[in-house]
Amino acid sequence: MESGELQFLLDIAILLIGANIGGLLMAKINQPVVLGQILAGLIIGPALFNIVSPNEIINSFSQIGVILLMFIAGMETDLVDLKNSAGASSLIAIGGIIFPFIGGLGVTLLLFPDGGLFQGLFTGTLLTATSISITVQALREFDKIRTKTGISNLGAAIMDDVLGIIILTVIVGMAFPNNGESTVFVIVKIFLFLIIALFAGKLFTSFINKISSKFFRTRNVAEFALILCFLLAFIAEEFGVAAIIGAYFTGVVFSITPFASRVERDISSIAYTVFTPIFFISIGLKVSLEGIDEIILPALAIIGVAILGKILGSGIGAKISGFNVKDSLKIGIGMIPRAEVALIIANLGRSLGLINDVIFTSSVLMVVVSTLITPPLLKKAYGVKKTKNLNVVKE
Repeated sequence: MESGELQFLLDIAILLIGANIGGLLMAKINQPVVLGQILAGLIIGPALFNIVSPNEIINSFSQIGVILLMFIAGMETDLVDLKNSAGASSLIAIGGIIFPFIGGLGVTLLLFPDGGLFQGLFTGTLLTATSISITVQALREFDKIRTKTGISNLGAAIMDDVLGIIILTVIVGMAFPNNGESTVFVIVKIFLFLIIALFAGKLFTSFINKISSKFFRTRNVAEFALILCFLLAFIAEEFGVAAIIGAYFTGVVFSITPFASRVERDISSIAYTVFTPIFFISIGLKVSLEGIDEIILPALAIIGVAILGKILGSGIGAKISGFNVKDSLKIGIGMIPRAEVALIIANLGRSLGLINDVIFTSSVLMVVVSTLITPPLLKKAYGVKKTKNLNVVKE
């Protein structure tokens, strides 16, 4: 085997070194670890020193990282609290979609009038996407994920994802009438997946509770958790729902089994040792500052609309649903980050010719800025004094 074929081993080692150093430095100044990991990606990647560039293997590790992170988030979710927050989550999600969508449409039409209506509509759709993984990591570090605001953020992000897929399908369908599936078919597939996930979860928990005392006494339950997690994540993607939603539901399923603490400990050990740090550092790797001077105005406009749209939209939704102003602000901030979903939509828009290169690059910068500012803003909003280093897994 040639040494070039194993180059990815060196890349992974460098990324893990960078993630650990970045995380430790942030912990020293009492900032979220995830912030240091993203900044490390900026330094190591094409934006600065170009020591490591994004590639397929790093992307695969990154995908596993975010899937495991959402699985852990599912395990830490109280089903009763999630059910009770469904009404509030709906309002938060709807507000967090309407404001960025209208803002994105308006800014695009103003800055790029020659681009046409569909460019504005697609940019608005792009800005509706929320990546809850950044917020989940920060809330876990602050030990706030099981609070009412944290649970509402999770519920809203799930609904945001489903509604965003429907809007994306409508816009692409309008732009290319003969391209892709009908909106009705997409909605049916989404609901079909939710039914399958609920049925599989009920069947599995009933099965595991019956055989648990004999079958899992000496076996590693985490293996079965990973199998089900990856299967449901894949099925979710096939049904038009983000893979992270399937992973989240799997975590919820395992949270009500007798082995919840064992599974969470073992999966956390795997996730926070390798995969999750690579997910966060890879966000920084995707940034290139080439030609930044030419796109500074549209980038600032898109970033501003993306951030303020979520804070105002989701915050107003939270306020209407009964939260006080302070908690509404926490929820609005928690809905700011965009990551993998926004990047996927931006890539799709560029490949279909619905957005220009300036909007695409601005969207990538928007993803980076939104992920960087969310952890410290959440820390400030929650009044957190010290954060936990989640890379150290307790036995």
